[in-house]
Amino acid sequence: MTWTQVYDPFGHWWLSALIASLPIIVLLGLLAGLRVKPHWAALTAAAIAILVAMTVFHMPASLAGESFLYGVATGLMNIVWIVVAAVFLYDISVSTGDFEIMKASVGGISSDRRLQLLLVAFCFGAFIEGCAGFGSPVAIAGAFMIGLGFKPFHAAALNLIANTAPVAWGSISTPVHMLAAVTFLPEADMNAMIGRILPITAVIVPFWLVRAMVPWKETFEVLPAILVVGISFASMQFFWSNHMDSNLVDITAGLFSLLCTVVFLLFWKPKKIWRFAEDIEPPVDGAPLPTSATARPTGSAQPALTSSSSYSTGQIFKAWIPFLILSVFVFLWGYKPVKDYMNVHTTPAWLTAEGKPNGGWNTPLHRKISRDKPVVPKPTPEAAKFPFIWLSATGTGCFLAAIVGGLIRGVRPAKLVKIFGATLFRMRFAVLAISAMLGLGFVTRYSGTDAVLGLAFTHTGWFFPFFGTFLGWLGVALTGSDTSSNALFGSLQRITAEQLHLDPILMTAANSAGGVMGKMVDAQSICVATAATNQLGNEGMIFRFVFWHSIALGAIVGVIVMLYAYVFPYWVPHGLTFMH
Repeated sequence: MTWTQVYDPFGHWWLSALIASLPIIVLLGLLAGLRVKPHWAALTAAAIAILVAMTVFHMPASLAGESFLYGVATGLMNIVWIVVAAVFLYDISVSTGDFEIMKASVGGISSDRRLQLLLVAFCFGAFIEGCAGFGSPVAIAGAFMIGLGFKPFHAAALNLIANTAPVAWGSISTPVHMLAAVTFLPEADMNAMIGRILPITAVIVPFWLVRAMVPWKETFEVLPAILVVGISFASMQFFWSNHMDSNLVDITAGLFSLLCTVVFLLFWKPKKIWRFAEDIEPPVDGAPLPTSATARPTGSAQPALTSSSSYSTGQIFKAWIPFLILSVFVFLWGYKPVKDYMNVHTTPAWLTAEGKPNGGWNTPLHRKISRDKPVVPKPTPEAAKFPFIWLSATGTGCFLAAIVGGLIRGVRPAKLVKIFGATLFRMRFAVLAISAMLGLGFVTRYSGTDAVLGLAFTHTGWFFPFFGTFLGWLGVALTGSDTSSNALFGSLQRITAEQLHLDPILMTAANSAGGVMGKMVDAQSICVATAATNQLGNEGMIFRFVFWHSIALGAIVGVIVMLYAYVFPYWVPHGLTFMH
């Protein structure tokens, strides 16, 4: 028997939307207002979501419970495993002393904290996002920045802001593939449309990122470098999404931007080297230290960077080996032929009797819940398959990369086991919080309360291009994933656009483009950031710091979509095909 979702149990859309939002209000209130620990906040919000689903939206108790457990299992496989493996790699590098050499090598490019922020959080983070996604750039780049001497607060909060423009193509473009699957619209057109929205923000975000750390004057001092970072990234992002394919957009843009910036910094240096006031060693060019550091992060003072000249080229290369191996493993694990081969040979129930991908095991929830009009054109049972991709999971690739990198760097197997145990213990509460957050997101999805909130946005009429963009923002803020947001609201965006005589290619792309700005405020990403930077307990403070950045950047995307809808509709692509 299939249960059909109910979208307006009170007969008043605004009241139904208010009740549907209760779990989110409670979650944010506990995190940001009462500063409750994230795992308790997530568990409380999930419990309320289950109660609301059962008592108000008439969801059977068994389905509500299964939805939560399905979300927990998905979180453990797809997100927790990546974060734990990334932090494990970082812990190995710390134990070998390689991080001291790595941060010195980056300091050799520039000891200016603003430029290090651009290189690591934006360029390197974008590359990791394109390879792995699902929180991995925040975890890896955040840990890397701490190794460079950034304070934990900056490492967490600034990486959340940086991890925006690349998100739509994260994990080898999984969000775009999902958007095509749920909307039945041409993937090439939607990919190109996203690539005509986000490159504009990709020029803005590097400037925004630096300004979030330092005052206006210090921001403009490195404007040339900011422009090189933003324009190089945006140009490659536009070119690859509009003329090549969707899979490698972030990987090529991140690497191209990193290369252009490093080459640029060989010829250009800021007049003053900006460092934190706690950096005790004066800059190499003799410039005075700033008397204070604006938005100074919390925590103990970090030692100053050691000059890269203290190490040979061979030492620097060996120190970077684990992260080079990580890049190779992550790329291979995201490469479809390799991933498919591993799935076929290691994943139970991956193929049907006809030899076609089956997607994994059918959970007890599979096709027991049906979406209805107006969210979908006709009643559609919801799939709920769990692919036990133990080998092809991105987290496994990261974990194996950490093992191989550690062994190459001379760490004995017994020491690796000890380091991994310490990593697990340190992250135990973060694992619980992320798992509970995914459980909350899945209850929201399968109970239909996500669609209730989404339908509320359709009442905005002429302003729907703006508020429809925030529908994508809401989806990511709720679920922590642009992929999940596209799965939840992609079809709804198409239906609403057609009802309002808007271009469905534009509005489905806007869902993904707007969603990326919600990435920095979703509780899952904040938990990843705090876990990777050892900031557990400061989730509320970080949320308050990034919230208005998220709203403002989301509004910018909304204005861009409005312009495409009513001023430049002829720039919306149709009939494109991928080049091969």
